[in-house]
Amino acid sequence: MRRFHFSDPDFEDRFAALVSERRDTPEDVEAIVRDVLAAVRAEGLAAVLRFGAKFDGVDIDEAGLRVSADEIEAGAAACAPEVREAIAFAAERIRTYHERQRPADARFTDAAGVEMGWRWTAIEAVGIYVPGGRAAYPSTVLMNAVPAKVAGVERIAMVTPPGKLQPAVLAAAQAAGVTEIWRVGGAQAVGALAFGAGPIRPVDKIVGPGNAFVTAAKRRVYGVVGIDALAGPSEIVVVADGLNRPDWIAADLLSQAEHDPAAQSILITDDEGFAAKVEAQIEAQLATLATGAVAQASWRDHGAVIIAPLAQSPRLVDALAPEHVEFAVEDPDALADQVRHAGAMFLGRHAPEAIGDYVAGSNHVLPTSRAARFSSGLSIYDFIKRTSFVKCDAAAFEALGPATVALAEAEGLPAHARSAALRLGQGGQ
Repeated sequence: MRRFHFSDPDFEDRFAALVSERRDTPEDVEAIVRDVLAAVRAEGLAAVLRFGAKFDGVDIDEAGLRVSADEIEAGAAACAPEVREAIAFAAERIRTYHERQRPADARFTDAAGVEMGWRWTAIEAVGIYVPGGRAAYPSTVLMNAVPAKVAGVERIAMVTPPGKLQPAVLAAAQAAGVTEIWRVGGAQAVGALAFGAGPIRPVDKIVGPGNAFVTAAKRRVYGVVGIDALAGPSEIVVVADGLNRPDWIAADLLSQAEHDPAAQSILITDDEGFAAKVEAQIEAQLATLATGAVAQASWRDHGAVIIAPLAQSPRLVDALAPEHVEFAVEDPDALADQVRHAGAMFLGRHAPEAIGDYVAGSNHVLPTSRAARFSSGLSIYDFIKRTSFVKCDAAAFEALGPATVALAEAEGLPAHARSAALRLGQGGQ
């Protein structure tokens, strides 16, 4: 963990280094992913099954690849009642939130008499990647599948690494209405969704987080299919004054540190004594966390405490462009309203980032690695597309045609010009 003091003469240089620090997985995965995708594209199912045995250590034949409806039902039924209730609660809140995002179609006639507008339609088929490595992620299922359902996606194909499917994951799939689940993970799963593999039909877009191999594979198949984003390690910035409980803020910082050794947790406060109490609480809580080893590595290697006036926090947050930012202060809106770059903001002392991960209703699939400067979190807009239309009668075309001819000729595109000129009665047959 590093400490920064705003009053230090080298603060800006050190802070700039923190902002530009890369936390990518150090493994060189590109060559492996390239070969896996090439094999899946050429061989289809045979390659998918072969890589599943090689990388996941699980031998599955075609018959065992798909999770049956009975398995989904039995798995969901085996989920603890209180967890199923929480899943249903979360699913309804996520559904309600994303329904509010639905955009309207439009149709209008302008002054020239041209009828124009746009309409929104859902993507036909979407693949959802659900990790199965460090933990079970029912929330990932909900955050990806529920908005897709709200958007009207007809086919949702979920892939997840082979092995034991956790009851909570199957309960979440059932709550979200996902009925197509395949036991395949890694780059080969991305390849199967993009190119098709035996019974796994190709999709139009792939969403969902994964490890370095999954991320590299998504990058490579972009263009064949759409993708949501390239997920990096988790991030949180907590802006807190000294009136907070140190154990609350420590827990908030560790909530992201436990995801990944490369995760980044940063505290910005104007109270050095409070910062010391938070640091002490972090050490105490690390000793009792089941995920303590991962969180400890994250906090040690990528954690930071910044002692600075709270008035400076919007500028610092904007430079970091974090996945999550909490404003645990008396008037959070006053600071949050000045922030341009953040995936999601949590306002007030009783709005920890954890509620956003599960039940607030907003989406927890958010831009990382400073991508909040130019992108947004997952939403209904990731599952719909806009088609524009133009309708002209003869009078409307008369108003638009001459300028069309002039511009086409200026660009040296005679067929374009002729297409308009003929309708204006210019040129030959």
